[in-house]
Amino acid sequence: MPGVYRVDLLTRQISAPDVDWSYGEPTEMLTPRTSDMHEMGESSGAYIIRIPFGPKDKYIPKELLWPHIQEFVDGALSHVMQMSKVLGEQIGGGKPVWPVAIHGHYADAGDSAALLSGALNVPMLFTGHSLGRDKLEQLLKQGRQTREEINVTYKIMRRIEAEELSLDASEIVITSTRQEIEEQWRLYDGFDVILERKLRARIKRGVSCYGRHMPRMVVIPPGMEFKDIASHDGDADGESEGNDDNPANPDPLIWSEIMRFFTNPRKPMILALSRPDPKKNITTLVKAFGECRPLRELANLTLIMGNRDDIDEMSSTNSSVLTTVLKLIDKYDLYGLVAYPKHHRQSDVTEIYRLAAKTKGVFINPAFIEPFGLTLIEAAASGLPIVATKNGGPVDIHKVLDNGILVDPHDQQAIADALYKLVSDKQLWARCRQHGLKNIHQFSWPEHCKTYLSKIFSCRPRHPHWQRRDDQYEDSEPDSPNDSLRDIKDISLNLKLSLDGGKSEDSGTVGNITGSADATAANGKENLENAVAKLSKGALGPAEKVSSGERTDHNSHKLPLLRRKYVMVIAVDSVVDADLISIIKSIFVASSDSMSGSLGFILATHLPVSEIHSLLTTGGMVSTDFDAFICNSGSDIYYPSSNSEDLIYPSELPFDLDIDYHSQIEYRWGGEGLKRTLVRWAATLNSQNGGKEIVTEDVEHSSTYCHSFQVKNPSLAPPIKELRKPMRSQALRCHVLYSHDGSKLNIIPVLASRSQALRYLFVRWGLQLPNMVVCVGESGDSDYEGLLGGVHKSVILKGSFNTVPSEVHSARGYPLSDVVAFDNPNILQIQGYGANDIKFALEKLGILKK
Repeated sequence: MPGVYRVDLLTRQISAPDVDWSYGEPTEMLTPRTSDMHEMGESSGAYIIRIPFGPKDKYIPKELLWPHIQEFVDGALSHVMQMSKVLGEQIGGGKPVWPVAIHGHYADAGDSAALLSGALNVPMLFTGHSLGRDKLEQLLKQGRQTREEINVTYKIMRRIEAEELSLDASEIVITSTRQEIEEQWRLYDGFDVILERKLRARIKRGVSCYGRHMPRMVVIPPGMEFKDIASHDGDADGESEGNDDNPANPDPLIWSEIMRFFTNPRKPMILALSRPDPKKNITTLVKAFGECRPLRELANLTLIMGNRDDIDEMSSTNSSVLTTVLKLIDKYDLYGLVAYPKHHRQSDVTEIYRLAAKTKGVFINPAFIEPFGLTLIEAAASGLPIVATKNGGPVDIHKVLDNGILVDPHDQQAIADALYKLVSDKQLWARCRQHGLKNIHQFSWPEHCKTYLSKIFSCRPRHPHWQRRDDQYEDSEPDSPNDSLRDIKDISLNLKLSLDGGKSEDSGTVGNITGSADATAANGKENLENAVAKLSKGALGPAEKVSSGERTDHNSHKLPLLRRKYVMVIAVDSVVDADLISIIKSIFVASSDSMSGSLGFILATHLPVSEIHSLLTTGGMVSTDFDAFICNSGSDIYYPSSNSEDLIYPSELPFDLDIDYHSQIEYRWGGEGLKRTLVRWAATLNSQNGGKEIVTEDVEHSSTYCHSFQVKNPSLAPPIKELRKPMRSQALRCHVLYSHDGSKLNIIPVLASRSQALRYLFVRWGLQLPNMVVCVGESGDSDYEGLLGGVHKSVILKGSFNTVPSEVHSARGYPLSDVVAFDNPNILQIQGYGANDIKFALEKLGILKK
């Protein structure tokens, strides 16, 4: 599209003998459609970028990719960082050029896109395609597998959690039809149609949403090619391309393959094209045709039901449907009236549509429910009126094309009546054909892309904030174009403010860079650089409140530069303070001789900075022993104060707060509105248990981006997976994290975590992730799994010094082995935590030389 400089499609690199060699190519440039692409710049165009992650020498199914997702994210992050610099040099005036948006497709890519969006502070879009909750429901209805067996086979609970996280992080969710929104996304905790409309209406009126956020659902049908429409437009008027007078242009072979079935091949053809699946409802169509004598006398029926050599060799389900169809043909004596060819090629499909249109026929899709209805668009593009189910995607398609009749697929008589009406009324047939051809362009690729880009440009542009702190944007949600609010009957738009009742019942635009191709060519580089400048502007949030002990005289340029070749991250949650101090000192000793000055240290913990200071003081350490501190479960990043003389008060802590990190993770943070809701939730939980204190607010250890609670009775506190559900049901976008022993509960922004804080440090300070070693225990806080993935090295300290984790967060929805590849060479398990043990681990990982 004119104005789009570069598109990268990120996927997995596979170098295996059983897949095509091209899957191993790290970069593949797609041929540009227009000649002016080369005039835009040497790095412009569309590329497939293949990121190595997971087993390098074999293809593995998507269900087994979950343990390697973070490795993909780190590889993708490195690519984006490199390209931002390259593009900055070419078209950004020397300043990095960041992506305008990141779009995840399917659950695993949605999970990846959410992490990339958080690390880069770039707007995220998501398309679910095949949704896990819908698949789970369908599999359970079949009754062949239990829920546990389904989870083992499909890793379905991890898939569903990834889709929930995608709802948390996405600005826009793109679907093909309204049916996906109303019938599939409604199954998720994080989306509710009524609540979404109320929140959008409140935003539009400038009314507070109490910290609640909902992604916009946007329907954009997939694009299609319609290059053959004009050339075939005359077929239905009786013109013949292939005949005896014109042997140089014979009829396609598939025509004769179909026509041989018919006694009278000149009758209008009713065409159905689908695999022989019970959901496609082919047998009802045959019954409707067979029992309606006027329809049989007026038309022929063509059934294109996939390819087969022998019915007995087909799957039991498909062979059963096909056998039933053949029996019905015999029962109604439809020989000479029904065609059911055994074979066709994909390239024959367009010709089959053309044949049906030439006979002034009708296309029918009688499926019980059709998620989208791609065949309906293909048929309309060939000039065929349609009869389709009134359930799902065909409703949206018919609203645009107005080229046929929608019916109840369970009503056999309604199907017969609709077909007879179209083939018997020539004026109606011609009118439907004309409407379809007139409106079909709305499903073309250019139309799809224009709509898609308009949604991207309706998002507030975001990118890493420290680059341009002089540009500010108003902190407001954009309206959803073309989404009507007329069905909101509750004018008060009240929102329920509880976490115990499930789902509640009760923008700026970037300057246009998608001008015409002529304008793009004429203005060239000047327009491009102006567009890049607009899209590169960051967005600062409202002024931040700073809790006790946080430095308010901080400026970005005063923060210390982190320039270490290697970094050791200490994130051991499963030990008492005395053991943690010993572990830290062992690490210092192990690296003191051979790595002095080249190894940096980061402490990552759920503790607030005040308790970290107490821990260091107890252990005889000072803040400058470390390069950075990731506190409050990843919601705060501190650095040792660059100059202790800057301390204004004796009680002030010697740390500098990175407020740029706050401006990055504040996306969808509920703030005070979330805090009030959480306090009410804690009070309700306590009252439901006879007034016993189970969870109480911990004001002293809370910060602007971390609402902390003390868990007095972990055995009565809700497990982590149960606590996420009401949060999402009330559109509260946040991470809920329990400490290892279950004594603390931290609520932090959805884009924050300890692992994401490490990626932030990588992006901001250029730390090399492969040179980072994360040291953990045998278990940890409820964000433990995030610390064991990625391209960094991990050392797991095993031994009796590890305390038993609380059951409050160990009751996860899926086993740890589903998301962590413990056989990964980057993960090393050792016994003990002495200096020699640590030294051995660093040598084994190649950080220390033997």
